[in-house]
Amino acid sequence: MGRVEQDVMYDWNNIPRRVTVSSFYMDETEVRNLDYREYLYWLSYVYSSDYRFLYREALHDTLVWRERLAYNEPMVELYLRHPAYEQYPVVGVSWVQATKYCEWRTDRVNELILLREGIIDKYIAPHDQAKHFNTDAYLIYAENLDLAVDETGKGPDGKVQNLYVDPATLQAGRKGGAVNTGEDRRWVRMEDGIFLPRYRLPTEAEWEFAALAHIGNHYREIIYERRLYPWNGHYIRNDSRGEERGLMMANSMRGRGDNMGVAGALNDKADIAAPVKSYWPNEYGLYCMAGNVNEWVMDVYRDLTFEDMEEFRPFRGNIYTDYEVIIDPRSGDIELTPEAENYFDYSGKILRKPVRDEECYSRENYTTSDNRNYLDGDLESLIPNGNAEEYWVKGDRYEFESDEIKVNDPVAEGLTAENVGDIYPGATLMSGGNEILLPNGIKVDLQNMTYILPTGHEKTADGNILMPDGSMVLPDGKLQLADGSIIYPDQFFKKSTPGMYQEGNWGEYGEWGFGQFDPSNPKINKGDGITGEQMTTLVSDRSRVFKGGSWKDRAYWMVPCTRRFLDEKLARADLGFRCAMDRVGSPIIED
Repeated sequence: MGRVEQDVMYDWNNIPRRVTVSSFYMDETEVRNLDYREYLYWLSYVYSSDYRFLYREALHDTLVWRERLAYNEPMVELYLRHPAYEQYPVVGVSWVQATKYCEWRTDRVNELILLREGIIDKYIAPHDQAKHFNTDAYLIYAENLDLAVDETGKGPDGKVQNLYVDPATLQAGRKGGAVNTGEDRRWVRMEDGIFLPRYRLPTEAEWEFAALAHIGNHYREIIYERRLYPWNGHYIRNDSRGEERGLMMANSMRGRGDNMGVAGALNDKADIAAPVKSYWPNEYGLYCMAGNVNEWVMDVYRDLTFEDMEEFRPFRGNIYTDYEVIIDPRSGDIELTPEAENYFDYSGKILRKPVRDEECYSRENYTTSDNRNYLDGDLESLIPNGNAEEYWVKGDRYEFESDEIKVNDPVAEGLTAENVGDIYPGATLMSGGNEILLPNGIKVDLQNMTYILPTGHEKTADGNILMPDGSMVLPDGKLQLADGSIIYPDQFFKKSTPGMYQEGNWGEYGEWGFGQFDPSNPKINKGDGITGEQMTTLVSDRSRVFKGGSWKDRAYWMVPCTRRFLDEKLARADLGFRCAMDRVGSPIIED
């Protein structure tokens, strides 16, 4: 993978290198408006009452069509909803929304498989969000979907509910002997081979491999001609000998102001995106891998990733998580934590949490849950192992270094000697106004954003730091006083990170310059360099790669090796996605 075209943008972000990807499946087309509307309808039906916000979060941004000096209101109003566009690729979908669509699709397909096999009942609880089918919830918490059976061992509609421990028991029941009860049944497990792997976005390496489709350009393990586009040749027109010669191979912007040619002779026959099965598929049978709309991939963007990426299944963006559950060490019973229980009650899903660093610090292959920044060249990636123990809780990171605990949040404001005791009982504001002395002896350095611990503290086996007076510093940065009361870090520090974008807040320390939006001076809001506020880099842990070129891009961006990035919560009018799935077992189809 890597550059096959001249780097006219001088990005130097995709040097050619040889990698291997496992066999996988990919949608032959981009996800259509029709598909996404089905997803929206399901959400509106299941979450129709108390948790409507889950539906609203999935609504794509139709306003991406608007341009300051163009009239695109018909697209805003009609592109998603009108039947004329149902076969067109969905756009205006963020990376986060696309990922959640993949999760939903996984659940619906696995639910359909269980329905087809007669294992669960259809329409279990159509308006009960906690009881709709979710693959993870079924595997961990399946009793939530378990329905009572009658004396014949069958469910309300006559179908067998779940799997039986011993098929012979079922036969005995039919002959008048023992019948199946709830005790005789078990839930489907992954070992049964019924469930399909998860749908997901393809990795950048997978997407590029699928787009180039070199299957017809190799001989005895030698690729004798690297492709520039998903087809042979160096042209965006069909150069074959025949009636199709000269036809456009993909939907792109041919030149300035030229979206589709001239009246009476439209070249690509599309002013915006075209239906998903327009033009010729590549040799893998995939449509529109160049042009039409750009496509999201899973990877976090770093321009130097190619220097350190793995040779096998390369991907940047791993955050290792585990289920938020409590497992009884004796019986093995699984119980949801209170937070996970609350999440399950309104979403029907099992909450996942980042793996704690103390659970993986001794591993050879990884030592922290969040590896998006691994070897990306910044200071954070250069911290030697052992000098800092990182704890990730709900996206906030705290570093415990020797006798100091550093909290990566900016300084809180508004504290005075008069009100500090009201906010933190028993606390004293030290001289200079930059330190708070807590009753347990901990000093909170507001300027350097650290907790300075008193002498005599010790670290317990469960990761807590015990103070001489019996109070503790918990691994997530909370302070538990001797009386059991909790002081949270956000009581001292604002929850934002310098130089990083924060949702819903332009942020004094955010990417967009000033802390408050000023409608009278839009330039200041993004940092104009005059008032001292500079816009920082847009490359962050939420910058995701998209590829492929679109109806509004020049042909250069249709080359599969080119790469761009966008914040995972933003969207564009020329950006869609398609799903991929891992192939399990042999990488080839056995005869």
